[in-house]
Amino acid sequence: MRSLHAFPLLTGCALIVAGCSGDSVTDPSLEVSTLARLLPDHATIRGQLQQILEEQNGGLGFEMWATILDRNGKVVEVVFSGEQRGDQWPGSRLISAQKANTANAFSLEGFALSTANLFAAVQPGGSLFGLQESNPVDTRVAYAGPVSAYGTKHDPMIGMLIGGINVFGGGLALYSSDGSLLGGVGVSGDTSCTDHIIAWKLRHALNLDNVPAGPDADSGTDNIIYIDGTLDGFEHPTCFDTDGQGDHVTIGNDLPTTDPVGPEE
Repeated sequence: MRSLHAFPLLTGCALIVAGCSGDSVTDPSLEVSTLARLLPDHATIRGQLQQILEEQNGGLGFEMWATILDRNGKVVEVVFSGEQRGDQWPGSRLISAQKANTANAFSLEGFALSTANLFAAVQPGGSLFGLQESNPVDTRVAYAGPVSAYGTKHDPMIGMLIGGINVFGGGLALYSSDGSLLGGVGVSGDTSCTDHIIAWKLRHALNLDNVPAGPDADSGTDNIIYIDGTLDGFEHPTCFDTDGQGDHVTIGNDLPTTDPVGPEE
C-alpha cells in the first residue's frame, strides 16, 4: 500500500518539475507577454490594414476584419478597416478569428501551415478530411456582447479562447524575429485568395513573419499554392478578380518576393 507520506514529496516535485526531472517547461505566459509587447496599438494595426487595402490585392476590393491571437489561442486584437462595423461582412469577424486560431493551432516552431495550405487535405478522400469539424468555436465567446464593441479595443473576444477551424485562405502563424511562434493572424472579408494576400501583407507589416519553413516548395514558406492539376497536397483553388483590383494569382505567387518573410533588417 502506498504511503500517504509520499504525496507531499510528489507535490513538491511537481511544483519544481525542472529540478526533479531535468526537463525545462516553457511558461505559456511568455508567448503572451512577448506578442503583446511586439504588437503596436489598436489604432496602428487598423491603420496598417487600411493602408494595405489601398494596394492591389485582387478580389473584390472589400473592407476587412482582422483578428490576432496568442499561442495559447486567446484573442489579443480585433480590428476592421471600414469606417463602421457594417462596412464589412458581419460574418467575417468570426471567420477571421477562426483563421487565426487554425493557423496557430496547426503550425509549429519549425514548420508553418497557413489556412490556404489546408484546403486540399480536408476535401473528401483527403488525408485530413474531417479536420474542419474539430476544435469547434465557443459560441459564448463568439457572440458575447455588446455588439457595439465589435472590432474595437474592447471587443468581447479579447482575452478569450475562441476556437474554430477554417480551411481556406486568410490565416497565418506569427513568428517573432528570433523565430518564436507567438500566435496567429486571420483576415476575412473578400475572396479567400485575397484574404490570404492581405493577411500576408499585414503579418509582414507587423514584422511577425520570420517563417521557418512551410509546404510551398518554391519559397519554403506557408504561401498559398494555387491548384495546378489535381488536389494532392497543400493546394488552394484560384478565385476571381474585379476590375482594377489586380490579378490575385500573380500577386499571391509574388508575395515571398514583394513582402519577403524574415526578421526586419
